[in-house]
Amino acid sequence: MSTNTPYRVGLVGTGGIANAHGGACQEAPSAELAAICDVSEAALAGFGERFNVKPENRYLSLEEMLDTENLDIAIICTWGAYHADVGIQIAESRQVKAILCEKPFTSTAMEAEAFVGAAEENGILVAEAFKFRHHPMHLKAKELIDSGAIGEFMTLRSTFCTGGGGGGPEARRPEANWRFNKTKGGGSIYDLACYNIHHARFMFGAEPIRVSGASQAGMEVDDASYLLLVFPGEKTAQISTGFNCAGGQYAEMAGWGGMLRIDRAWNNENSAVDIVLQNREGHQVIDFEPCFQFALQLEHLCEVLATGKPHRISPESCVNQMRVIDAAFEAMATGRTVEL
Repeated sequence: MSTNTPYRVGLVGTGGIANAHGGACQEAPSAELAAICDVSEAALAGFGERFNVKPENRYLSLEEMLDTENLDIAIICTWGAYHADVGIQIAESRQVKAILCEKPFTSTAMEAEAFVGAAEENGILVAEAFKFRHHPMHLKAKELIDSGAIGEFMTLRSTFCTGGGGGGPEARRPEANWRFNKTKGGGSIYDLACYNIHHARFMFGAEPIRVSGASQAGMEVDDASYLLLVFPGEKTAQISTGFNCAGGQYAEMAGWGGMLRIDRAWNNENSAVDIVLQNREGHQVIDFEPCFQFALQLEHLCEVLATGKPHRISPESCVNQMRVIDAAFEAMATGRTVEL
């Protein structure tokens, strides 16, 4: 959806993921990149040059950016460990209409509750940035499941693995990448399994009632995680993620009457993808044209602001997501099944 006056966006953090959000601002008709903020002057300069943000719209202080720029949307692209503090500061400033926060939403459910509470208290819309929730492929998969195309949906199997070619544990040093750094919010759960967990909750349309799991440890964080989520009706999601094994990112949804399979489920920017549907009526491949998920995500947020319609990812969902992640960490640490 486009508006006569594009919504003004401010990015907080100009690291790797901010480039995708900067690109979304360029591609989404309803938005424009108005200002950027980072603690690094060099990072600000580099990002500003790439995305044509004028020097006077680059800020080392978040408070100054919020006070100076007439922003509509703030997108949080900092390291995950800082999401809650940054989000609460933005919400309490009342200087924006909406906050889009990169995953993981926060580090714990308690932080998520505080962030969401601050947003609600100050009349600010808040949503977690799961780009795949806006891809037509995933929306169609959910539609197929809800329509009974695979019968009663019972089991989901998914993976998100990004390693295998980078060497052993010594290649995953905390100082080399935030993903391997505990204080910055790294680890396979926060970086990878969060996708699979949210996807399972979305596809089942429910919250898990039990979580169990195991992990493989890196220098500071979990290098890999293996989770079993049990949903009402003994429906299950089996999740495998990690930095330490060869790449894979597929999801299979199986029911009494058939199965859906999605390859390249998460990172498929500008690539054609498909759903393979197998049921009693035969074998069908449903094709989808390439799309830029980050732009679709931003367009959805702009449409929500323009129309007042509910966002696909509610504040309650953001909190519940972190409750499941808390349970996953507890299960991995104790070896026990955690009841939710």
